[in-house]
Amino acid sequence: MKFAASMARLGTETAFEVLSKAHALEARGRNVIHLEIGEPDFDTPANIRAAAKRALDQGHTHYGPAAGLPVLREAIAAHVSRSRGVAVGPDNVVVTPGGKPIIFFSLLACVDPGDEVIYPNPGFPIYESVINWLGAKAVPLPIREENNFGVDVDELAALITPKTTFLVLNSPANPTGGLITGEQMENIASLVAEHDLTVLADEIYSRIIYGSEHVSLLSYPGMLERTIMLDGFSKTWAMTGWRAGYGVMPEKTAFWVARLMTNSNSCTNSFVQLACVEALQGPQEEADAMVTEFQRRRDVIVEGLNRIEGISCQKPLGAFYVFPNVTALPRSSKQLEEYFLEDYGVATLSGASFGSFGEGYLRLSYANSIENIKEAVERIAEGVRQL
Repeated sequence: MKFAASMARLGTETAFEVLSKAHALEARGRNVIHLEIGEPDFDTPANIRAAAKRALDQGHTHYGPAAGLPVLREAIAAHVSRSRGVAVGPDNVVVTPGGKPIIFFSLLACVDPGDEVIYPNPGFPIYESVINWLGAKAVPLPIREENNFGVDVDELAALITPKTTFLVLNSPANPTGGLITGEQMENIASLVAEHDLTVLADEIYSRIIYGSEHVSLLSYPGMLERTIMLDGFSKTWAMTGWRAGYGVMPEKTAFWVARLMTNSNSCTNSFVQLACVEALQGPQEEADAMVTEFQRRRDVIVEGLNRIEGISCQKPLGAFYVFPNVTALPRSSKQLEEYFLEDYGVATLSGASFGSFGEGYLRLSYANSIENIKEAVERIAEGVRQL
């Protein structure tokens, strides 16, 4: 079978590869603590599960519109209008099976071969993968620890050339847990307008923030016309396996993204969409309780890692990841990932899996119990002592 040359440019998401290795070790009887996968360990709230069951019993098991069921698009538009402070209608919304299709469809709809696309590095690896697959030029925007894992706007401005057409932002960020501040976002909005850029604003962790507020590019004047905002249900309501996400964008863009849905998935699962309406409009106590628990876990893992000689760890402001600095240890990030998994049964991810600027770091998800987090830190500490 002949494969397209572009397939050689398609990357992957290492978290699932490490998860597979960890499962193989577990199948051989090893105990593994999973800090590699970005998945809440909570159950989906009961009211959302009940809504899905009702939808099934009512026969919502058939095709729906490519852009999403009107009732969900209306609920999303109302939610985004409230949370981002901008008037959004259902025609600005496209619902997709998970958040990743919005990344894929946004770049597919807006980027030509040879265009330059600026993306965060370290960042979610699918950004760079899709940019390269399209034949565009992936231009990394370094996300630096000394900048609290925010965005250096001057550095961003210096990367923009006449060929730059598209910018990817992510706040709160995977893998660093960093936030783009209001001042940084305001200056980014000015750059976007000045250079006529299109932006993918990945805000999938917008509800998982500690002691601060989420700042959205959509909130700034004129940005709705230039922005595709990605959000969804996987992280906030522990709905990873339900596969439900959405994008908010200009109406003309929504038309083409819905056309891409027609050509690929046809539509998003109908009874899942009705459960998503309940997620947005129903009680929020369980979602809020998850964030409170994530904050407790964050504090435990940061304190534990900072007690290990050779490791330093900033306290993340959002999401559920820490990104400890391990440059003082005598092995590369990838070697440490393999060492901690194979020798100590702790599944972590190399920071280099998220881009070249992630070398010297590890990503650990604290979407696990405090008991397991404490045990994982003890195992890592022992591993460091044996290096």
